Amino acid sequence: MATAKTKQKILKTFLDLLSEHPYEDVSLPLIAETAKVKLSEMRSAYASKLKLVAAFLEQIDTAVLDERDEDMGDQPPRDRLFDILMSRIDAMAEHKEAVRALHKAARRDPALALDLNALEVRSQKWMLIAAGIDVSGVKATVVAQGLSVAFARVIGVWLDEEDEGMPRTMARLDKELDKGTSFMKRLNKLDGVAKGIRSFFRKASERSGRRGDRAESGREDTDLGGEAPAGA
Repeated sequence: MATAKTKQKILKTFLDLLSEHPYEDVSLPLIAETAKVKLSEMRSAYASKLKLVAAFLEQIDTAVLDERDEDMGDQPPRDRLFDILMSRIDAMAEHKEAVRALHKAARRDPALALDLNALEVRSQKWMLIAAGIDVSGVKATVVAQGLSVAFARVIGVWLDEEDEGMPRTMARLDKELDKGTSFMKRLNKLDGVAKGIRSFFRKASERSGRRGDRAESGREDTDLGGEAPAGA
């Protein structure tokens, strides 16, 4: 089994190579050779490049969760999410060229784009949790998916921005969150309608069940009374 130190060395090597080469050119044997580890250790640590990408995103998630500002708790949800997502970008800054390589690869390979989207949706669920935004179930997946797409657009701007103050990136994040707020309002309305419909059908089903019980009880009473005499 690969040790935690070996896994960290392999992940760092992967990100370093990705900063200099296209994603398609960074093979597992190349990573192992550059990291000076055996292929068996490579296999034990990360069975695929996608596992390495997942480990990278988990590393970013952890950094954001560890550094989140507890003093933002009394701020509006939108402001808390803005702060969390900017922290995410800050955490990614050290590996900006690796992120660029992944971004380009996803645009060339639809299958890879789907895989990366699934990983990003999982991360964005944690970003929502970090921002104190309470969503669960199917709604959480829908919101995280929308946030994942929006954040990808923000990353596209960030990758092309040279100003360290990131005014264009922040402006785009503002814009995306404005659209997201509008989406959440519509989603909450739909959620309320859906709950109302489910409640209606549940109550209708209960009423139908009660009518069926009464009808069954009536039939039993008739049966107990026996057959009516002829001519009665």
